[in-house]
Amino acid sequence: MARQLRAEQTRATIITAAADLFDRHGYESTSLSDIVEHAHVTKGALYFHFAAKEDLAHVILEIQSRTSRRMARDIDGRGYSSLEALIRVTFGITRMAVEGPIARAGLRLAAGDVAVRPPLRHPFREWSEMASGKLLGAVKESDVHPDVDVEAMAHSLVSFFVGCRVVSRAVEPVGRQPRRTADMWRLTIRALVPTPRRARYLGLVAQLERETRAVA
Repeated sequence: MARQLRAEQTRATIITAAADLFDRHGYESTSLSDIVEHAHVTKGALYFHFAAKEDLAHVILEIQSRTSRRMARDIDGRGYSSLEALIRVTFGITRMAVEGPIARAGLRLAAGDVAVRPPLRHPFREWSEMASGKLLGAVKESDVHPDVDVEAMAHSLVSFFVGCRVVSRAVEPVGRQPRRTADMWRLTIRALVPTPRRARYLGLVAQLERETRAVA
């Protein structure tokens, strides 16, 4: 049992070290030797768990996807409106990125550094489908203008969200990401939400920004 626990801890250490390097330097610029040195493990320990660097990248993408889905399911179970649930999911993903390197590395890998292998679905496709469903629900709940092209808006929203994080990562500290997510929503709410309902959602965004910044 103790040996199994040590093996699990070593595996987790390797994954976190790889994620940190992938996030900071990119997949192509990170070698297995870099990961061994950063994780303070032997090459034998790394190869015991992972046959190749690509396997490590895929595990990071799997962890990010699994964690995001679990978070979205938890939010769905709390009875929020469709638009509130969507806003909360984006701040949840932002919080994950602030708290640790795996979510940040997952974004960088998904944005082009490595191919997403089946049966894992591309996270951006998953996010777009989730956003489409939530926006369609928001239209039915009269929280979004009825003439909105839901599919186009979902794609644009995911692009906006991912783009904000990519640019933010390049030019400012990770602690600024909650502000960028809030900026995105302030602009989006003014474009999508009927005037009588805007104050509620703008207030929610301000609240979630404060809560997410508190963990930065």
